[in-house]
Formats: sequence, C-alpha cells, structure tokens
Amino acid sequence: MNLLVLATKAPWPSIDGGRFLLRNTLEALAAGGCRTTLVAPVDPGQFDLDRVAAELSAWCVPRLVPAAPARPAAALLRSFLGVPFSIARHSLALVRREVERSLAAERFDLVHAEQLQALPQAEPAFARGVPVVLRAQNVESDLWRATAGRRGGGRGRALALEAVRLARWEGEAVRRAAATLALTAEDAARLQELAGGNGRIRVVRAPFPALPSAEGRLPGEPAVVVFGSRGWLPNEDSVAWFLAEVWPAVRSELPGAVLHLFGAGAGEPGAQGVVVHPSPADSAAAFPPGSILTVPLRIASGVRIKVLEAWARGVPVVGTPAALSGLEVGEGEEALVARDPSEMAQAIARLHREPGLRERIVTAGRTARLERHDPARVARDLLAAYGEVLAP
Repeated sequence: MNLLVLATKAPWPSIDGGRFLLRNTLEALAAGGCRTTLVAPVDPGQFDLDRVAAELSAWCVPRLVPAAPARPAAALLRSFLGVPFSIARHSLALVRREVERSLAAERFDLVHAEQLQALPQAEPAFARGVPVVLRAQNVESDLWRATAGRRGGGRGRALALEAVRLARWEGEAVRRAAATLALTAEDAARLQELAGGNGRIRVVRAPFPALPSAEGRLPGEPAVVVFGSRGWLPNEDSVAWFLAEVWPAVRSELPGAVLHLFGAGAGEPGAQGVVVHPSPADSAAAFPPGSILTVPLRIASGVRIKVLEAWARGVPVVGTPAALSGLEVGEGEEALVARDPSEMAQAIARLHREPGLRERIVTAGRTARLERHDPARVARDLLAAYGEVLAP
C-alpha cells in the first residue's frame, strides 16, 4: 500500500507525545510493508531540516517543508471569520503546495491526515478524489472546553468560543473523511456524537514498541517524574495543581522525595525538592530505574504516550482518572489511580515502600503494552481500516 501522510509537525525529534505517536506509527507501517511518504512542516528556526529528513528516512520518504505555524495575530484574524484558531495556525500554503506536487508526481492509495489540524492540508486530495483518512489523536473541542471551565474572565470566554468552533469543525471533518481513526472507544463515541452519527469511525490503539530499561538514576527517595509542556494548557494546569496541592502532601509523607519536572517552562525552580529539566533529547533520561511517573492531568483526551513509555521501560505509574482514561487500566493493576492530592501522595508512598506492589504494577504495565499496543498488531489494525476504505 502506498500512503501519503500529512502532519502538522515532523515526528523527529520525538519530544512530545504527538510526535512519538506518529513516529511509532510510521515505523510500524514500514515494518508492515507499507510505502509511506510524509509531508510535514519543519520550523527551520528550531530544527535542522536535513538532519530531520535523515532521521525520518528509515521509516518513510520525507518531504519536509521549511515553515513555521502561522503567527498568532494572523491566526487570530482568521478566527474572527469563524476558522478555529488552532486550525488557522496550521493551515500553511507551502505545505498544501507540497501535497499537490506529491499527488501529481505519483499515485497514492490514500491520504492519512494526522490530527484535525492537518486536515486542511488534505484539500488537494479531496479535490482529486483520493480517499482521506483522519486520525484523531484526541477530541480537540473537549480539551478546549474543559480548559475554558478552569479559566476565568476573558481568557476563559475566548477558550470556550474556540471550543464551539472546534466542535463544529470536528463534526464536519468526521463527516468528510473516508474514515476517522480514534485511539480510544471514548473518543470514538464522542466524535460520532459531534458528527451527528454520520461518520465512519474505527478504534485503532496507539502503537508503542518494546524498549530497554533506562540506565542511571535520578536523585530522590523516590525520584518522582512529571512532564510539563509550555503552551499546552492541560499540562500547564496539571503542573500548577501538582505543585500547589499534591507536592506538599508528598513531601510531608516522603521528606526525601525529589520532583523532576521535564519540559521547558515546567514548574518553579525555587520550590523545595523540585528539579526542573529541559525536554530530554533521549526520552529514556526521564524513565530511569527507581523513578515513579506521575501524571496529574485533570483535562485529557486520547491516550498518554508517556504512560506507554513507562510501561515499556518498567517504571510504575500514578495517574488521575483523566490521565489514565482510554488505556483500559484496572484499579491498582497497570497503574495506581489517584483522585485527589491525598490519594496521589499515598500512591507514591506505597510504590516507594512496597517493592512487591511496585513489581506487580511494572509487570502488569509491560503485559498491557504487549497485548494492547504492540506495533505489529496495531499496524494490522491500521491496514484493515485502510482496506475498508479502499474496498469497493
């Protein structure tokens, strides 16, 4: 099968969950025998285009476009005309022209648009009658709506308006696409609702490969790892809540604990027992032996790729119900579920003090990764979904 994949960002370096998901998908499709061409923008101010292309060439034919997202002011102007802000930021004429050139140069069986924001770049494919499959990494409008509910004043109202616009765009996207692939059953049901029941939606889980255990250790007894992300509001909210309400409870229970915040702009370097790290060039640095991954998200959709990496590397996980939704986690099985600061502090303390519990959680996580997210199995599911689209 010959695929053209459209994305809003190149999946290397894999410095966030969305990039990691696309990278794993391209690698799984290549192993499954697909020929894949990737069209994606690369901000030349951040990354070296040739280096990114060289890294991606192992899994796909990279056709990278030197372009950055539209300036916020320009995107905001378009939003006044009814286009969602996040859609406007990623609607790039240079990328669409590369898509048009690619479609003119060779025949593709179908086009795979990675995330709602990549779908506008698929207009040349719609015009040519090439089937377009949308993979929704999450339900965008629900994320914005939930974030608006935690903000006040003018910013909260602006976020709520964006959520309304995105909901309308998501419904239309599902109706237009030949098929929509959701990562979870919850997301699939919500997308079907937004489309008014008029859409072909399939659940295909996120692929994640087996990975070796990381080396070295992080300071702390225990070392608690939390990921932040500048500019991504759900992560900003989770970090602020964890620092203000959860971390004091953890330090009271475990005075030797050290919190390691990974991600630019994440957290407050002056807080007691807190070490702030930039996003690691090699993600293994955030999953060393003895650490505990904590995912305090209160706003979530899709799946947390970092949880899958923790399962792959043998690191136990503590997360909120929102953070673990969609991963089919059993209570106290593949992860410990914590609903408030006290429960989160107690869960971290138990994993530190009870080696038997820690080992059971790690073993169950490894099994879940293998049984539900093995790349070869997910590639077969993807190809089956593509095949349904191409069937007469």
